[in-house]
Amino acid sequence: MDFQVIIENLPLYFKGLQTTVVLVFASLAVGLCLAIPIALLATSKRKWLSAPPKAYIYFFRGTPLLVQMFMIYHGMGQFEVVRESFLWAVFQEAWACALVAFALNTAGYTGEILRGTIEQTPYGEVEAAKSVGMSKPLIYRRIILPSTFRRALPAYGNEVIFMLHGSSLAGLITIVDLFGAAKIVNARNFVPFESFITAGLFYLIITFLIVWGFKRAEHRWHAYLRPRES
Repeated sequence: MDFQVIIENLPLYFKGLQTTVVLVFASLAVGLCLAIPIALLATSKRKWLSAPPKAYIYFFRGTPLLVQMFMIYHGMGQFEVVRESFLWAVFQEAWACALVAFALNTAGYTGEILRGTIEQTPYGEVEAAKSVGMSKPLIYRRIILPSTFRRALPAYGNEVIFMLHGSSLAGLITIVDLFGAAKIVNARNFVPFESFITAGLFYLIITFLIVWGFKRAEHRWHAYLRPRES
């Protein structure tokens, strides 16, 4: 094994690391903004309101992320209306296509997580809020959504990790992320073990930091569930 090659190519790996981190967290931010209204609509008792978000969730959870990314990256260019509109400035860029694909995908998964936790909100909390005269929007803002986000933390932490691992697909559409950097190093030097295990170690470190961050958040926001010391 020749890890001298890896040392010489560390700048390329760090560039790929930066691309991966920015792409993943930008996708998560956009996806979360989309997931909140999707989850709220999906919990509506009116079927004409809940059906479209539920169909969205089903589609993006039921199809592979790779297929979704290829549909956006390779497929959108075949529509003349897209090529002649301002949207082409987005869809002709690989990075933007990956961002759109990842954001839409994580919005589907996160929307389902939030939908489940919204529906599991203890009825007594809602009744108590109504008894003190809170309006429905105020109940959502002060009672339901804060409780939802706290209870969704463990599942959402897993989604963040899955999104990080799924981001390696971006290397298949010319983006030099961590996986793309490993591919380049392997293609130049034919050191598959060294190149890909190095990328794997970077992913492992990021995953550890994500897990640690969510554990700290759970420790803080779930403090009311811990037994009090006598």
